Amino acid sequence: MYTVAQLIGGVWGAGGAGGELVVRDPADGSPVTTVPVATADEVAKAVEAARGAAAEWAATAPAERAAALHRAADAVAAVAEELAQATTAEMGKPLDDARGGVAAGVGTLRQYAELGPVRGGRTLHGPHSALDFMAPEPRGVVAAITPWNDPLAVSCGLLGAALVTGNVVLYKPSERTPATGWLLARALDSALPAGVLSLLTGGGEVGAALAGQDVDVVAHVGATATGRSIAAAGARTGAKVLLENGGSDPLVVDAGIDPIWAAEQAALGCFANAGQICVAVERIYVHRDVAEDFVDALVERAEALRLGPGRDPGTRLGPLVDRRHRDHVHGQVTAAAAEGARVRTGGEIPDGPGAFYPATVVADCRHEMALVREETFGPVAPVVVVDSFSEGLRCAADSPYGLAATVLTGSMSHAHRAWRELPVGTVKINAVFGGAPGGAAQPRRGSGQGFGYGPELLDEFTTVKAVHIEAPGGGHW
Repeated sequence: MYTVAQLIGGVWGAGGAGGELVVRDPADGSPVTTVPVATADEVAKAVEAARGAAAEWAATAPAERAAALHRAADAVAAVAEELAQATTAEMGKPLDDARGGVAAGVGTLRQYAELGPVRGGRTLHGPHSALDFMAPEPRGVVAAITPWNDPLAVSCGLLGAALVTGNVVLYKPSERTPATGWLLARALDSALPAGVLSLLTGGGEVGAALAGQDVDVVAHVGATATGRSIAAAGARTGAKVLLENGGSDPLVVDAGIDPIWAAEQAALGCFANAGQICVAVERIYVHRDVAEDFVDALVERAEALRLGPGRDPGTRLGPLVDRRHRDHVHGQVTAAAAEGARVRTGGEIPDGPGAFYPATVVADCRHEMALVREETFGPVAPVVVVDSFSEGLRCAADSPYGLAATVLTGSMSHAHRAWRELPVGTVKINAVFGGAPGGAAQPRRGSGQGFGYGPELLDEFTTVKAVHIEAPGGGHW
């Protein structure tokens, strides 16, 4: 069992008068973590304490902040296995995947430690009697509200970028993965000045209280409905709001593509981390010429995935985060079947404990079905057959979301059409995952706003001051 403690104003164990939550292992339902719940008053006191620490951290030399972040990355790396084990216990991710998430988080901390001190403003060309420049400054107090599906990598990105640019941070991890957040905060805090980082825990009411406080930035990764509530709170308080929210990312399979290879890509996009990835493939539009072979191959790959606890070495598909979420996923599948779709494999809740759900392929779907239109966030591959690339592209673009999209095509002209026409933040051609280091994109529409990764995230956490200095009397210095 993990026993989580809060960190407020440099003091571990502070607060928690709002009660206690228990997190259960999604593989067997056993209790994993006890976590205190912050009250609204404790949230307000944490913000006040952070505000008191902000000026000194902002005045710290950028190179010193970067060195502290490097030390923090070392501290996280030193407890990497414990972090991975906690992630698997709390949300079910296969252990090797959890280790990969920790490694990605450490790499992100180091990336921002390198990028932070080399950022600068720019000098403007004015009269010889004056000096004009634009200088970046920290925004002040950042509230970071992070998700459960990739808790380490996402948190390290937001926290690393905010800290290295001179902001103090109030960190609220998901109530589904609080021990992972607590272990991360302990490691980071060991390398940072007291008060620069605070940890607040609890459910959605704690996040809402934090978003409604007098902070300068609220950065949220999670559900679209929550993101919209945070945006509304930011409109009231004046805080800048960064959001990476839900998605229903499409995969378009063009004619002439090897259906076996396309099925491998689709299986990776749909079933990795049990489909609980922000940029998972949520809907597939496959050209009629290759559809039959593609679906057969996708069914074969789905059935080859071993379902089991994430801690077991042979597990390829762990449980969903909890049974409530599994009910949501299964409800969408059964509704599609009732509307005429055909479940080719999976689609049934297994006997026994835990929140397991098999890799599921649903053929004969229609674009207007909820399984296709709405976010599922589970190991489900709904397949819609289209008669042309243009139809597939048109359906892929027709969504309230705008996170990412993937296109598998051998045509360069189709590839260029795809990235120009798809109204999403990221377009991937011939690979469902991947990309060069440092890449960043802005989600659109219901998927959020602002950069969430890359060097551009440093700009999101800073503000720019224009300065004009002129010699007295208009003379020369």
